[in-house]
Amino acid sequence: MSYMLTTIDNPYDPFVEYDNWLDFDRSKGYYTNEYLARIAVTSPSLSDQEMSDAIEEAIDEIVELNVLGLYKKVSEKEITNADTGN
Repeated sequence: MSYMLTTIDNPYDPFVEYDNWLDFDRSKGYYTNEYLARIAVTSPSLSDQEMSDAIEEAIDEIVELNVLGLYKKVSEKEITNADTGN
């Protein structure tokens, strides 16, 4: 399953409205992708699965240490289910 880091006030789905999501994120000065990149421990030598795991671990760390309550972890499945009411 794929996960993304987003903010609680961003109205856009980062999976299907990425450009709008990114514009909103940057207009607020959050720079969430850049923050995630600073936290995630990645390397070109990692497999795709290892890279995905490293990014998810960084997302979990950011959400856990979320002092201002700004960040949340979302999955594509959660967003799809929310849209369909399932």
